[in-house]
Amino acid sequence: MALMITDECINCDVCEPECPNQAISMGADYYVIDPNRCTECVGHFDEPQCVQVCPVSCIPVDPGRHETRDMLMAKHRALQVAAAAPEQGQPVSEP
Repeated sequence: MALMITDECINCDVCEPECPNQAISMGADYYVIDPNRCTECVGHFDEPQCVQVCPVSCIPVDPGRHETRDMLMAKHRALQVAAAAPEQGQPVSEP
């Protein structure tokens, strides 16, 4: 289950740097979470870091996204592989 940020967000800027997957960004009016990048910190931490630091508790589980811990771990692994892959068109350095 990806997390979401509600309109109670006060744009305090503390959640964005805590996200290990860069899933949090500024939306039109308040911060938003990209559900395709949110793993609820599975693979990184025991608890979602954004939830831990949010001063107004505006980051619940998104009821529209049902993902098991195994699904979140698979998403984490896929994000790690994508981050490690060289960008298209960039030469791969030899060891």
